[in-house]
Amino acid sequence: MLERHYHSLVIITVTFFFAHLLSSYLKSKLSKSGNESASTSILTTIVDLGVYMVGIIFILGSYGISISPLLTALGAGSLASALALQDTLANLFSGITTLLSKQVHMGDYIRLASGESGRVTDMNWRNTTIRTSTGNTVIVPNKSIASATLTNYEQPLAECTIFIPLTITYDNDLQKVEDVSLAVAREILAGSESGVKGFQPLVRYTNMGDYGITFNVVLRIRNIVDEAVIKHEFIKKIYTVFKKENIHLLVRKD
Repeated sequence: MLERHYHSLVIITVTFFFAHLLSSYLKSKLSKSGNESASTSILTTIVDLGVYMVGIIFILGSYGISISPLLTALGAGSLASALALQDTLANLFSGITTLLSKQVHMGDYIRLASGESGRVTDMNWRNTTIRTSTGNTVIVPNKSIASATLTNYEQPLAECTIFIPLTITYDNDLQKVEDVSLAVAREILAGSESGVKGFQPLVRYTNMGDYGITFNVVLRIRNIVDEAVIKHEFIKKIYTVFKKENIHLLVRKD
């Protein structure tokens, strides 16, 4: 009997060791961002349960206890359990599918078609947790993530292009406006850690309206979360330079 207890203790120790080892491996593989707040609890939980179940089977076997009756009972009740847990199982398998397909990684910045956006910080057996830029948490069912139309700003690259629209009056020299806007854009990209160094900004006129001409200044940033910072700096600078160069922005007075 003492020998059986010793074997059980060894099995428990090995079980916990392998569960921790496999969980750590999964976290390192699935969390590409290196963000410590990002976790993959859905897969680590499944792995832990699987390893613990194997450990329990070995422990029962060491005491000569047959698990066949238990497996028979589980098989008989599996259909009823599946029907009762239909939504839960849908969320579980949707989460697993999303992670294994690598369409969304832990730490990715995503935007759902419904408007929610933020970084994916966790995906458990039921929900996906998204942390917004304001620090709030959005909880979304896994099956909604799997079936939703979403934009992943981290794939294939975290770099992205942004457009800053401006409208000028018809009495401006368009070539001068383009040259000045490009000079400001280059200065902003070169002086900001958020800008992509070496990217050549663009100016594209897009519309001749009733009151003025609209154009976009095209910039490239390192990450979508930097968009607000770059726009802030660019708008401040372009406003000052336009005033100095006597370039007139459209001001509607309804």
